Parts: sequence; C-alpha cells; structure tokens
Amino acid sequence: MKTTGNTILITGGSAGIGFELARTLSENGNRVIITGRNTERMDKALVALSGVTGIVCDVTKIDDINKLAVKLTTDFPDLNMVINNAGQAYVNTLTSGNAAEKAGEEMLTNYLSIIRLNEKLLPILKSNTEAAIVNVSSIVAFVPNHTMATYGASKAALHSYSQSLRILLERTSGVKVFELMPPLVNTTFSSEIGGANGIPPQEVADAFLHALGNDLFEIHVGRTADVYHLALSSPEDALQAMNPIG
Repeated sequence: MKTTGNTILITGGSAGIGFELARTLSENGNRVIITGRNTERMDKALVALSGVTGIVCDVTKIDDINKLAVKLTTDFPDLNMVINNAGQAYVNTLTSGNAAEKAGEEMLTNYLSIIRLNEKLLPILKSNTEAAIVNVSSIVAFVPNHTMATYGASKAALHSYSQSLRILLERTSGVKVFELMPPLVNTTFSSEIGGANGIPPQEVADAFLHALGNDLFEIHVGRTADVYHLALSSPEDALQAMNPIG
C-alpha cells in the first residue's frame, strides 16, 4: 500500500494515537481528515496539525455517521483510507454494578460503530484504485486483562471482524484491511491504567507507516508482538503475563 498521496479519514484524531497518526501521515504527503466529539479539543488539534481537516462527529451516533458519509462523498470523493481509531474504555467494570451498561458503551464505540462506518464508506473506497481500512484494536484483543475486561472483549470482537472483513474484501475488491494493535500507550486515554508507563504514541504511528508500506496486515506494535507469540506457544503463560499478581 502506498504511504503518500492518500486521502485518509482518522476517527478520534484530535488526541492520542489518532493525533500522532494524523501528524505523521500529513507530514508524509497525505491529505488527512480527522473526527472527534469535542469541539474545543478539535480546535486545538487543528492548530497543531498543518493542513489537516477537522470534522466534529460522534461515531456512536447514526445521524452523525450519515452526515459524515455524505460530506466525505461530496467533498472527498478520492477518499481511499479509513482509520477507525476512536475508542472507549472503562476500568474494573465487572463488579461495579453497571458492567452491562459500560460494556455496551465500549462495544458500541469499539466495534459496532466501526462496522457501521465501514459499511457507509466502502462504496467510496471501492471506487478508488488503491484503498484500505485500518482498524485500531489492542494487545488485549489476543489476551485479556481483568482490569479492562469488557474493553478487551470489544477489541477481541474487532479483531475477529477485521480478519473476516480482510478475507471477504480480498476476494471481492481491492480494499486492504489492516489491524493496528498497540500495547499500553502513554496518552490521556490510558492515564487511568498507568499509561505513563506506556510507549509514546509516535512509536505507534511510525510502526503503522512501516507496516502500511510493506502490506503487513496485522501490526503488532512493541510488547504486542511478544504477547502474541507467547499466546501461541503458551496461552496460560500469556494470560498470567497480562494479569500479574500484585
């Protein structure tokens, strides 16, 4: 897949991993559009991101997605890459008394809204000669962590969907499907779970750019690669590594 000259939509692009992806891809000669729910955060991001277009949009709302699809079809008919990065996560929800409610929010943002957006934008992507969908999942798509159990379940669902979508589109179109799988990353999003100990988001963006240019469809960033291989060789050890005592 080419790494320059693309027109790229990044959901959740006003902060964290999405912001660094937007900056890196824009600096490498791509036309980038970002979405985010918060107008103030969006305005700050656009000041820092030269040449990037911002659209305030909540990916969990059907009306917002419909409006976004119309705008992209009209204003960006050469759109050839969608990076589904927007996410939601809660900590220690299983015994909180509202686990189902929180899990529903995570599943809607991290899984169902991605299916909806991809469905809306696939006609545009298929109309371009070289196109891709990128789903940002997580290290916990392979091995769960009990402190973010329902978040991990939503990412496991996204991983399964990404694999199925890749097979289908390989056989029916030229649209490629990538899955970007970061470990713990130092962002505001991960601050509740010790994000300060994670890798910088720029490292994720750099890994993605390399993988994109080499058609590496499952992108295991940093520690994710170690956990993936451990899960293949010893699932029990991988589960213990992701859920240490103390």
